Amino acid sequence: MKNLYDVMQLLKRYGTIIYTADRKADLLLMEDEVRELYRMQFITAKEFSTALLILRSEQNKIR
Repeated sequence: MKNLYDVMQLLKRYGTIIYTADRKADLLLMEDEVRELYRMQFITAKEFSTALLILRSEQNKIR
């Protein structure tokens, strides 16, 4: 996983597509979904941490 598109593809693999036309809200919802996938043990710790780093990086670009 290298960018936001990859995180979106990870979520899509589990049936989650997020688009609200509000980029900040989208990123927060994606973070919640990634946390839930990790909690339910669908993704590895490495996937979880990489996805969170990418999402936080994107959030920082908005601020």
